[in-house]
Amino acid sequence: MSPKYYAPTGGHPGQDQLLTDRAVFTDAYAVIPKGTMRDIVTSFLPFWEGTRLWVIARPLSGFSETFSQYIMEVSPGGGSDRPELDERAEGVLFVVEGSASLTVDGKLHTLTEGGYAFLPPSTDWTLHNTTDKMLRFHWIRKAYEPVEGLPYPEVIITNEQDVAPNVMPDTEGRWATTRFVEPTDLRHDMHVNIVTFEPGGVIPFLETHVMEHGLYVLEGKAAYRLNSDWVEVEAGDYMWLRAFCPQACYAGGPGRFRYLLYKDVNRHMKLR
Repeated sequence: MSPKYYAPTGGHPGQDQLLTDRAVFTDAYAVIPKGTMRDIVTSFLPFWEGTRLWVIARPLSGFSETFSQYIMEVSPGGGSDRPELDERAEGVLFVVEGSASLTVDGKLHTLTEGGYAFLPPSTDWTLHNTTDKMLRFHWIRKAYEPVEGLPYPEVIITNEQDVAPNVMPDTEGRWATTRFVEPTDLRHDMHVNIVTFEPGGVIPFLETHVMEHGLYVLEGKAAYRLNSDWVEVEAGDYMWLRAFCPQACYAGGPGRFRYLLYKDVNRHMKLR
């Protein structure tokens, strides 16, 4: 089955629309529904031409503190020769609509829908939209935590269709994770995966763990348990979870439920 990816297009609701929506921000989690991603909440970045973005996560003291996540929208002819201004930042790009011309260390790569790129700190890269259609992609950024004796990880460029999903044990194929990085590679201090549930698939316990999460729903709908609440989410919604927020889900169908998942991994806890 070919993947589907929801991407926001902005716009502005009419004056006849109800104010009521599913957006919520609590001490433990946030839900940013797709309907909140309108023109008036977009941002712009230095040295990016023909580009706007939705900032859907950023470090907040007392909440999730390790990462930021953008949905980038690059018009035809747009892009940047200076995309990342923080030499400590690592990044993951994931294309949900259109095609990106990504140059890394002088080599040109084309990222189509489902395209994934991991960019270590201090990587020399540029990105442009050389097509006549809109480009939309996720950009997840984290301040890399180096460890003496471990080298920096290498650049990874692939497409999710070229990565075999890992089926979770005892789930009869209903729950699978597409991993772009080997979990035992301790050079990496973050993972960005794709989680897929077939109809009827569940997380059968309340996960309660130290990893922070960003979950962008690429496809389908589900009931998600966040802390003490059940919320319904659908393609285009974003969930943002602080450490130790209990979580589980039930994918009721009719189609499969898929999300792009960030988590911080493989490092000691900071004590001061």
